[in-house]
Amino acid sequence: MATPSPAKSMGDPGITPLSPTHILKDSEENEPTRHPYVVVVAIDFGTTSSGYAYAFTNEPECIYTMRRWEGGDPGVSNQKTPTTILLTPDRKFHSFGYAARDFYHDLDPTESKQWLYLEKFKMKLHTTANLSIGTDLDAANGKKVKALDIFAYALAFFKEQALKELSDQTGSDFDNADVRWVITVPAIWKMPAKQFMREASYKAGMASRENPDQLIIALEPEAASIYCRKLRLHQMVDLGNKTALNGYSPTENVGMGMTQGDRYVVVDCGGGTVDLTVHQICMPEGHLKELYKASGGPYGSIGIDYEFEKLLCKIFGQDFIDQFKIKRPAAWVDLMIAFESRKRAATPDRSNPLNINLPFSFIDYYKKFRGHSVEHALRKSNVEFVKWSSQGMLRMNPDAMNALFKPTIDHIIQHLIELFDRPEVTDIKFLFLVGGFAESPLLQQAVQKMLQGRSRIIIPNDVGLTILKGAVLFGLDPSVIKVRRSPLTYGVGVLNRFVEGKHPPGKMLVKEGMHWCTDVFDTFISADQSVALGETVKRSYTPAKPSQQVIVIHVYCSEKESVNFITDPGVRKCGTLKLDVSGTESPAARREIQTLMQFGDTEIRAMALDVATSRSVKASIDFLSQ
Repeated sequence: MATPSPAKSMGDPGITPLSPTHILKDSEENEPTRHPYVVVVAIDFGTTSSGYAYAFTNEPECIYTMRRWEGGDPGVSNQKTPTTILLTPDRKFHSFGYAARDFYHDLDPTESKQWLYLEKFKMKLHTTANLSIGTDLDAANGKKVKALDIFAYALAFFKEQALKELSDQTGSDFDNADVRWVITVPAIWKMPAKQFMREASYKAGMASRENPDQLIIALEPEAASIYCRKLRLHQMVDLGNKTALNGYSPTENVGMGMTQGDRYVVVDCGGGTVDLTVHQICMPEGHLKELYKASGGPYGSIGIDYEFEKLLCKIFGQDFIDQFKIKRPAAWVDLMIAFESRKRAATPDRSNPLNINLPFSFIDYYKKFRGHSVEHALRKSNVEFVKWSSQGMLRMNPDAMNALFKPTIDHIIQHLIELFDRPEVTDIKFLFLVGGFAESPLLQQAVQKMLQGRSRIIIPNDVGLTILKGAVLFGLDPSVIKVRRSPLTYGVGVLNRFVEGKHPPGKMLVKEGMHWCTDVFDTFISADQSVALGETVKRSYTPAKPSQQVIVIHVYCSEKESVNFITDPGVRKCGTLKLDVSGTESPAARREIQTLMQFGDTEIRAMALDVATSRSVKASIDFLSQ
């Protein structure tokens, strides 16, 4: 399908392309191959807010961010939409984002109890220990829904929105087959969560098992890194001198040119997680190499919301808050929206108090529940710095607000201290702060204090869209990151010849007169090992019986770099490698199936070959608990 240049609709204020000069082309000899897709669409599926951006493959330097959304909160730029979803009482998809929130809010309280409203649900994929296709989520009314359905509904919503916008922009019906989709996930996510996103995207009809390459999973800080290294000086703020960088020619790249060997850290502070990545630029092509495995944790800005909730429980009682959330779910959402806009007004040097509007139904329900007023509860609670104002608001002294930030920011700083203490993490020229939470002056000040000038702290101007734009660039050329570090040690259990004095006697197995050692961990790749894109680990397996149709091999993993046995502490079964050997019967006495595994991409892949017949064998690696 030929696409007319999107330039014709640039008059439409909803489209905010980067001017073509913004993205520097990498050197010519390194031109990416011709694309089978017409457009790359990236979806940043965030804990608190989500959005998409796209670029046509014939004009890769023009990145378009999605149209502005209907609705929007005061004090919050609405380039993205809240990650909220509403299902009808009979569990059909109703709406997403502001539309879902507003509709839910306008429902009569008796009705709203029947509707299923979900927000901040992405974190469940990070926190669930044995994530499976059947994992549940809790809606605001306490009812359970299948996580896979919710994620698939959300992705299908973005797919429809993007295809509609592309059709409007090109003036012809846009087909899903013309799109390469990119979905961003935190780098610290384990394989099951990444695979879960992939399964949800198949269910949403973006790609399929038959055509898996139509969808790529991008790691959020990697995407940010790809975008940041191309930033021009006028596109960012240097915290060292707190102004947009002036006095340099605006065509220069970050920091007077990122040069060969420059090392930098990207700190992606989102709603749910904080992800840290360490990259080095390798010239001449400007490829990126990861210097230390991705780290971070669940220290996103929703931690501040939890602290606020704890504060409310302290003042009004946990029993009341739990009851209120279930009985008046829409009013609870309202209260959290009111808190969100005040949260964004918190700064280190603020002296005047922050007022948070309590919904009327909170005040009313509290009186019914306790038999006395909200005002009385505040007087009685002895909570420092929080008072009741005569206009019906909670009055928070800035110190009280800053205290809500403290546990989350302390976690992030502690993590940065540990990262900068690693021997691999020396001579860091820049620290890029990206993600929605990076806009917080309290966080910025804490990072500055911790670094004490060791690295330049850079914040891109469109910090909330950095990941989105970088994910588009990644979709246009996924080979830009040439070397990654494995987050875990992966391997399988095998039998080895028993060696006296080396192997524990308890592991000895005698079989046909031979002495074998069981449970030996055969390492495919070690934690923090460097692995190049496309590099493979080869192993050969033989079916136990000639008639065997499927070989199933358990894959184990550990955070430790060296593992001897699959029974060592910290080693757990994390997946299965399946080789479908049906139809490959051969006259050979022993059939040898050669398996190739790739660990250098954002997901682990497997391929296999029947050595005798050189026929390809269907191989898959599954990380979701059955």
